[in-house]
Amino acid sequence: MSKRADKLIERDMIKGDPAKALIYFAVPLVLGNLFQQLYNMIDSIIVGNFVGAEALAAVGASASITFLFVALATGMSIGSTVVISQYLGAKEYTKMKTAITTVIFTVLLISIILMSVGIALNQSILKLMNTPDNIMADASAYLKIYFYGLVFLFMYNIFTAVFNALGDSKKPLYFLIFSSVLNVGLDIYFVTVFQMGVAGVAWATLIAQALSAILSFIVLIFKLKKLALPMNAPLYQWNILKHVFKVAVPSTIQQSIVSLGMILVQTLVNGYGNVVVAGYTAATKIDSIAIMPMIAVGNAMSTFVAQNMGAKHPDRIKKGYKAAMSMIAVVSLTITTILFIWGENFIGAFVNAETNQDMINVGVEYLRVVSIFYFLMGSMNVTSGILRGAGDIRIYMLNTFGNFTTRVILAYALAGFLGQSAIWYSIPVGWFVGFSISWIRYRSGKWKQKTVI
Repeated sequence: MSKRADKLIERDMIKGDPAKALIYFAVPLVLGNLFQQLYNMIDSIIVGNFVGAEALAAVGASASITFLFVALATGMSIGSTVVISQYLGAKEYTKMKTAITTVIFTVLLISIILMSVGIALNQSILKLMNTPDNIMADASAYLKIYFYGLVFLFMYNIFTAVFNALGDSKKPLYFLIFSSVLNVGLDIYFVTVFQMGVAGVAWATLIAQALSAILSFIVLIFKLKKLALPMNAPLYQWNILKHVFKVAVPSTIQQSIVSLGMILVQTLVNGYGNVVVAGYTAATKIDSIAIMPMIAVGNAMSTFVAQNMGAKHPDRIKKGYKAAMSMIAVVSLTITTILFIWGENFIGAFVNAETNQDMINVGVEYLRVVSIFYFLMGSMNVTSGILRGAGDIRIYMLNTFGNFTTRVILAYALAGFLGQSAIWYSIPVGWFVGFSISWIRYRSGKWKQKTVI
């Protein structure tokens, strides 16, 4: 095989200027993640303005649970991206093709199982989380519809992982733009015309995700045909699945730790009542958009490292790390400045500002405390991205465990002294712990001895 595959792979990051390779690959990731978070935020803005603050709180109460399932999908995607990228770097195209089909079939089965479990247990989970009675019905309705679309969420994530592993971060961006625009249009139509409330927002998201997943699959099939990959490649291979699980299982556990931490924090938030829940929901929606560029640079770094480890070029990684940290410095300073100047306007967009000033104050305090430390957050993501791409998964997990354990313990321990403010003051402390673990490991150089394939 081939020269044809070599030519058609979108972005080979094992040669050329590392900074240019990272920027070229990261920019579509940044834009794609921004669009993804943007339509999640618009869901909440539409609910808060057209249905009310209680409905916004209901969506927020469901968010940490939905993130658990996003975390599971993300964990599988990380494992798939690392393995496929390393096969690409090593030019083992037969195994690369088998890895692609193996993860698609595996994720389809897992998503069907999780969908069934989620539909059966959604209300029980909300009760365990101390969800206020006056928002329980809306939160349960939103969550059940979300679970109906879980298969599409998982499949879209795995198709995106394959595109990214092949160096193509543009096509996922196009699908996200399509999905975002459709989602917003359906949100407005279902909520304002059909008066469907929270359920309308959930159905809009499901439909947009489903169409995006189907289109991604069709385009991926055509892309793989153009690559002229070996015809004799097995469709499923347990040995390759083991390689994927070597990264995916720890990554899934890591992502689940993140999600569990969010659920525990959301439970603490719920205890402060609707005003704090709504303010926290609005602030975290904006925060999710704000940190996406830093997360995307970390993901780009992971793919960069995986390809270069597969190609036996670990010397390029130091140059890539410096370039990525420079990107983080520029992006974090810009976003922090924007949130300090216009943070109150952003929070106020979620509700009627004249009647919900207390809620707005909660959200603004969160943003101002957390955004000061965005450079630290970005540094943690880029450094841990090196470990993930190299296959140094145990330390990568330790980084995340240290981060979120610190955040949860501090939030609960300081709640009696600082009230709800303890929740946001604990976040940068967690980032510092996570970054310290990753940076010490990076400086040791031991991650260079790791590999997956």
